[in-house]
Amino acid sequence: MKNKRIWILTAVLLSVTLAEAQKMDFEAYNPASTLKVPQHPVSRAKFPFVDVHSHHYRMPEQDLSQLIAAMDTLNMAVMVNLSGGSADRITGAMANIRTHYPNRFLLFANVDFSGVGNPGWGETAAAQLEQDVRNGASGLKVFKSLGLRNRDVHGNRIPVDDPRLDPIWAKCAELGIPVLIHSADPRSFWDPMDSLNERWLELKLRPRRKRSDTDPAPWEQIIQEQHRMFRKHPDTKFINAHMGWFANDLAHLGKLLDEMPNMYVGIGAIIAELGRQPRMAKAFFEKYQDRILFGKDAWNPSEYPTYFRVLESNDEYFPYYKKYHAFWAMYGLDLPEEVLRKVYYQNALELLPGIDRSLFPETGE
Repeated sequence: MKNKRIWILTAVLLSVTLAEAQKMDFEAYNPASTLKVPQHPVSRAKFPFVDVHSHHYRMPEQDLSQLIAAMDTLNMAVMVNLSGGSADRITGAMANIRTHYPNRFLLFANVDFSGVGNPGWGETAAAQLEQDVRNGASGLKVFKSLGLRNRDVHGNRIPVDDPRLDPIWAKCAELGIPVLIHSADPRSFWDPMDSLNERWLELKLRPRRKRSDTDPAPWEQIIQEQHRMFRKHPDTKFINAHMGWFANDLAHLGKLLDEMPNMYVGIGAIIAELGRQPRMAKAFFEKYQDRILFGKDAWNPSEYPTYFRVLESNDEYFPYYKKYHAFWAMYGLDLPEEVLRKVYYQNALELLPGIDRSLFPETGE
């Protein structure tokens, strides 16, 4: 009788455990791969590199030695802080940089679009940008709020190609500085949030990222605004952040690069797209090797090795670090050294003024 009760209790517990397992949702399902293939993790970039896409909002008072320690472990020679602000924030950050690590950081200025629509706004903003460059800024970063959230003094959405902004882009050409611009967000954020949406998990976890054709405008419209602006200012160098959200359609991105010789692309936050199409991505990098720059975006040193491994190795089926960005595995592109050098630092040396070339191989005097 006692053995029978134990058997019944065991059967009940097993059925409960099985029932609970069957209730497991997508976020919890994370099986260990049984695939056995060669593994070659890359913890440090093969060449010193420039990260053209990083954000540090407290640089005027920040202890830069902590950043330097992490940068050195990754082989990052130069970090570009895109969140430089303007006026006093630029001078404060540059004072900190020049005092402690004068050749390891570059700073990009930012423009405040809140006054668009006031008489003479464009000329005033361009003059401030020129002053920021004199004070040490090496470029201009335009956040995705332009086209999504920024409104003029009349309460209207400011299009990316708004002609009232033309003095800004013209001033960048005059000063010889690049514009790193982020427009819109992944196309999937505008798609229905259903079983067919690759970004479903991200939208579930971060519902404020969901967009629609009326919040604030269709995705295609914002992207076309950006491209019209690029074409209107052919003398200005534009670095399109996140590969312009076309890393999942490299054939189309290639056509855009062919059509707009003043457009370059950064790979920040889209390495998961490249890592799932290694043959297509490798061919793209080889063809457009002079137009691609390394950038990471969010500062998390533990995530950089995935970038290095995708770019440098020929490994198969290794994990990405954020499931809500990519529920698929990564494959290495195994890029040739000459392409790696361009992506890691040579293209940045051509575009960004003020980089200490002695930090890089075969470029010092």
